[in-house]
Amino acid sequence: MSIAVRQVTKRFANGFVAVDNVSLAIASGSLTALLGPSGSGKSTLLRVIAGLETPDEGDVSILGEDVTGVPPQKRGVGFVFQHYAAFKHLTVRDNIAFGLVIRKRPKAEVRARVDELLGLVQLDGFADRYPAQLSGGQRQRMALARALAVEPKVLLLDEPFGALDARVRKELRAWLRRLHDQVHVTTVLVTHDQEEAMDVADRVTVMNDGRIEQSGKPRDLYEHPANEFVMSFVGPVNRLGEAWIRPHDLELRLEPNGTTSEAMVERIVHLGFEVRVELVLDDGRLVSAQVTRSEVEELELLEGQILYVRPSRTTVFSGTAMPQGRP
Repeated sequence: MSIAVRQVTKRFANGFVAVDNVSLAIASGSLTALLGPSGSGKSTLLRVIAGLETPDEGDVSILGEDVTGVPPQKRGVGFVFQHYAAFKHLTVRDNIAFGLVIRKRPKAEVRARVDELLGLVQLDGFADRYPAQLSGGQRQRMALARALAVEPKVLLLDEPFGALDARVRKELRAWLRRLHDQVHVTTVLVTHDQEEAMDVADRVTVMNDGRIEQSGKPRDLYEHPANEFVMSFVGPVNRLGEAWIRPHDLELRLEPNGTTSEAMVERIVHLGFEVRVELVLDDGRLVSAQVTRSEVEELELLEGQILYVRPSRTTVFSGTAMPQGRP
């Protein structure tokens, strides 16, 4: 394993337990997302791995070496924050070269490495500009290049795209995935954006209240959630009594068939190829269905229309046991 976290607990002065007895193994060369709501402990765990926070209990290893008491600058980690932390008085080239210069690498080596990274992050034509002359997405790519310049053992990203607008975030996460496939450095990404985690990561670790709820491949978490929290946090979901239903598992019909419930179309939201249909059941509960444009046209859906719904698959949790899917 590239990173091993063993029974780590981190408390703060006010008594708040940010990370509670967490153990996590991250494979070499993987891209792992720490996903969870604000206050779930994901950023604190990342800072413990980086050495920016010292755990009260437990230990951290990187490439088999116990680094629990090792300062951040000697751990071989690259760290990228949400806010770019660029040196405003330095050009893009000099920002990227900074870590190499303070390590007193030969000038020819520094120039060659920076030229390589400028190409890798698609900033070839921006080497002599200053951070203020770049877009937010370009500044974040510069920050990633600076972190990669010293060839870190692991790359740690704390909400790196959080300050950017939705379109740029989507473009950058696709770029990050391509970059990772090129450099293969072990990467840990902190995010509260479920779509970002599912889109970019090889594995996703879902955190809540300082603990790990579930770790696994994105598809496994979506299709086989371990508990109600994971079910509700990883992807949209409806809840009807004890049953949890994904919007794409809610069928819409024009006529009842004995297994359906009556519903009124409250709102139709077009999201490109997909359409979200927001419905009010006859008992007042709100649910949503995910359908295609062709299905909307076939059903001739209109706001205020009465139709009938039936779940094609439900998930029911029993205590702390794994969920049972029901067709």
